[in-house]
Amino acid sequence: MSTAIPKTTFSFFKKLEKNNNRDWFNDHKPEFKDIEKEVKACYAELMEKMRSHDDIESMKMFRIYRDVRFSKNKAPYKTHFGGSFKRATARLRGGYYLHLQPGGSFIATGFWDPDKEDLFRIRKEFETDDEEIRSILANKKFKDVWGGFVGDTVKTAPKGFSKEHPAIDLIKRKQFIFTKEFTDKEVLSSDFLDVVNNAFKLVRPYLDFMSDVLTTDLNGVSLIKD
Repeated sequence: MSTAIPKTTFSFFKKLEKNNNRDWFNDHKPEFKDIEKEVKACYAELMEKMRSHDDIESMKMFRIYRDVRFSKNKAPYKTHFGGSFKRATARLRGGYYLHLQPGGSFIATGFWDPDKEDLFRIRKEFETDDEEIRSILANKKFKDVWGGFVGDTVKTAPKGFSKEHPAIDLIKRKQFIFTKEFTDKEVLSSDFLDVVNNAFKLVRPYLDFMSDVLTTDLNGVSLIKD
């Protein structure tokens, strides 16, 4: 039986959204710390579940304090919990993310912001052969949970690639991520962590494929120095 996300999580964030200031937060900080401790235990439990099907090195739950230095929104506190799960070793690329917010909870996985070299390598892979990635994306179980790619694309073909290429829909992508949204009721259900874990388990073939791409050259030679 999984630990359930405490119902107080969303009720607290709803109150914080209406009172997003330091005085109110400091008055309610003990309440927040209790909730944070319970939620962090849920993230840790999810990490242990994920370790049954992937090599997860660590979990990081992000702080509630917002960096307002370069933001027009000067509210000092986030009204959500967010946490990421890092895959271990240089051979395992990609990651997982869990976001808990009233009316806006979701999970995400994949490659948020590939650097210039990784992005070029991924595009060259799809230019050379897009059969394997399309097979992964077309898997019914995977598609039923994750749908298709989301994220940014370029408007036309990237420099050096033909806009007539059959895989141009993949080549134009700048991000290679998947997301799945949840209602508040789903998040607070007793089996939520199991549902999330099963969704993450389904994405393993995609992450492993992309890891192979990003750790080899186009001839399949490993780029990792043992």
